[in-house]
Amino acid sequence: MGVQGMSKRLLLLSNSTNYGEDYLFYPRQEIRAFLGASIKKVLFIPFANVISYDAITEKVGKVFQELGYGTDSVHSTGNPRELVEKAEAIVIAGGNTFHLVHRLHETGIIDIIREKVNHGTPYIGWSAGSNVACPTIKTTNDMPIIEPVSFEALNLVPFQINPHYTDELIPNHNGETRASRIEEFLAVNPNVSVVGLPEGTMLKIENSSTTLIGDKNIVVFKPGEGRKEYGRGADLNFLLQ
Repeated sequence: MGVQGMSKRLLLLSNSTNYGEDYLFYPRQEIRAFLGASIKKVLFIPFANVISYDAITEKVGKVFQELGYGTDSVHSTGNPRELVEKAEAIVIAGGNTFHLVHRLHETGIIDIIREKVNHGTPYIGWSAGSNVACPTIKTTNDMPIIEPVSFEALNLVPFQINPHYTDELIPNHNGETRASRIEEFLAVNPNVSVVGLPEGTMLKIENSSTTLIGDKNIVVFKPGEGRKEYGRGADLNFLLQ
């Protein structure tokens, strides 16, 4: 499965905010460079934030305003499909991935987003927003607090992402490591690779090229090949094959 569409542009972040920093501080210049000067307004999708759509929309809107972009939110309209169809760029924040994908299906905008992004509308997502860019949400870290009609996601890239990826072991804690959970995923889903995306890193996809931004290595788990680490400057275009 290759990359569809004429031109595809995605910026997929592990997390919104690094420890000790202001909200969305570390990716700001990348977001501005990615969106450029011709885009005036982004469409924000707050559905992963279960607690308050208004609060997260205000928080994200403030950052994008500082970067020079207006913000519309899909929850502020009776016709979300129309807003998506008109969107210049699409931004999906983090939160609970199950709730996010549930609402994307429920509002009927999942297919329109896919169509738009496959034909060149820029897409920015972090955490749950990166998870839903994948074929499914099966590599999320979140609790299944709601049962979506399907785990199928936007399928904008042919690989899975595990955001907030870490190899850290919590002392005296007997739960599975993140790597062992991904190995379980691969045992049941042997045809798809998983990218462990550590905090502070992002993947930029432009057509058929994939670039790692950030100073940590990503970990790629390929079926039957175990894990491999890749640093900045590595050729990651194989991920889109």
